[in-house]
Amino acid sequence: MDIIAIGEPLLEFSAVGHAALDGADRFTTGFGGDTSNFLVAAARSGARTGYLTRIGADPFGDAFLRLWQAEGIDTTHVVRAQGERTGVYFISRDPARSVFTYYRADSAASRLSVADVPEPAIAAARALHVSGITQAISLSACDAAFHAMTVARAAGTLVSYDPNYRPQLWPLERARAVVTRSIELSDVAFPNIEEGRLLTGADDPRAVLDWFTTRGPRTVVLKLGADGALLWHEGTVTEVKPHPCTPVDSTGAGDAFDGAFMASLTAGATPTEAAHHAAIAGALTTQGHGAVGPIPTKATILAAA
Repeated sequence: MDIIAIGEPLLEFSAVGHAALDGADRFTTGFGGDTSNFLVAAARSGARTGYLTRIGADPFGDAFLRLWQAEGIDTTHVVRAQGERTGVYFISRDPARSVFTYYRADSAASRLSVADVPEPAIAAARALHVSGITQAISLSACDAAFHAMTVARAAGTLVSYDPNYRPQLWPLERARAVVTRSIELSDVAFPNIEEGRLLTGADDPRAVLDWFTTRGPRTVVLKLGADGALLWHEGTVTEVKPHPCTPVDSTGAGDAFDGAFMASLTAGATPTEAAHHAAIAGALTTQGHGAVGPIPTKATILAAA
């Protein structure tokens, strides 16, 4: 296996049109959850992937299994939990932004624990991907994520990490402490500029980047949205130009960037090559609604390069 990820999937209900949730009468369904999105992107970019998570023994869990199997994502380490439920979220939009409403408290994934971590599978993979959201949803899931990272480090498995800081999930001071330790355990880090400013207290992108690079990873990619990204690798900074596009919906674009980057990196690309591949993947993901549907395949990315 090239990449295994640990985290929380969420079924998506998206209000049709620009109605607020209290006025919406129609929804389309889709798939979300940052690490699930990541794996779809990595798989579509050619990586062999697997997921470590818990889902309910419910129709939403069934839907996710069908998705992952269709995408070629190994589900050997997906726990189907009787009596537990798969989390969901709702999206409403207006022309300026998307608004997310989550129903994830006490979800099956929030009950992840160290006992769920498949140590041999992590040790055998080329890379492990972890998200700060996984660490924020519960103390046991946080413990599971750190245990997975420790196993990976001991085995020589690359660790990639996206802070994905969500203020509504945990206090800033706890998040900063957990993110700091996670960066220390990571080989590749994927902060974005908004969360980077909150976590570091710095404003200038180069200062934000410096905060992450001084904590030990070999590679840091600071995602700048429409302005592209800054790639730091072993002391050298490269500006990654944005791929031209007119965004329709940015949901999941950062996850697609991460997944495409790690698929490219584990296939032997240089970090610079992986970053350019990822920038195209992230941009193309904004060209349609929902987190998963617009994620491009490797062939589509190469055609757009």
